[in-house]
Amino acid sequence: MAVSQEAAALLAPLGRPRVMGVVNVTPDSFSDGGRFLDRDAAVEHGLALLAEGADVLDIGGESTRPGATRPLVTEELDRVVPVIERLAAAGAAVSVDTMRAEVALAAVRAGAVVVNDVSGGLADEAMAGAVAGTDALFVAMHWRSHSDAMYDLASYDGPGGVVGAVVGELRARLDALAAAGLPPERVVLDPGLGFAKRGEQNWELLRGLDVLEGLGRPLLVGASRKSFLGALLPGPDGSPRPVEGREHAHQAVVLDCARRGVWGVRVHDVRAARDTLAAATALGLAVSEEDA
Repeated sequence: MAVSQEAAALLAPLGRPRVMGVVNVTPDSFSDGGRFLDRDAAVEHGLALLAEGADVLDIGGESTRPGATRPLVTEELDRVVPVIERLAAAGAAVSVDTMRAEVALAAVRAGAVVVNDVSGGLADEAMAGAVAGTDALFVAMHWRSHSDAMYDLASYDGPGGVVGAVVGELRARLDALAAAGLPPERVVLDPGLGFAKRGEQNWELLRGLDVLEGLGRPLLVGASRKSFLGALLPGPDGSPRPVEGREHAHQAVVLDCARRGVWGVRVHDVRAARDTLAAATALGLAVSEEDA
């Protein structure tokens, strides 16, 4: 099935990365601690991000922080579907952040135009076929395991290190998705910063984005507030800087993504990202993905 007109518009060259604003409808997110679990609060937050310049709103009902407990499917549906309905009705381009085919289908019916699966379709074997039968885009992230075990698999000793492994595994995902009826033209790739990657491995991936672009698909980069930024900025006692103190470093990553022509950045602070991208454009540093 071809993508919807709204989804296709998201792939058109923009001259800067698209800004995907995060709306966590969860009680245990690492970044906002359940501030938006209430539906009205989540919708209000989404509308605020939209007003600040978000191009896409990414609505998630399952925390993927290390050690998080998975909600029941019914809980996840109850969290995200009403919020997606209201934000889509308000004119937002909405993405659903889920690893479950049932949730993805319900979200698309509610108005989502993107399915953002951090497992790339590995966590639910029905996901690829389900999304193939819709007109939504699919974001396939590099993933090796659920959060309770992912750091046990953060070993990248083969040729090319972490960059070579991520490229190879994402290429395999593209092939598997295509075999399930979801062609590469409908897929955005995400290197999966922080997921089965430790410290320096994340920086290696960011330095190697040009290699990932060789896969021929748009890239979504999600570095916002992640622990590798906190580890870069330790306090006097050596402890990582807390979540709320990582934004300045994150904006350096956003700027580099603009310079490289990355398709999108997934962020919590939309205004900061749009300010950075405006300056990058004024300086001639931001390029569209097709010119990268």
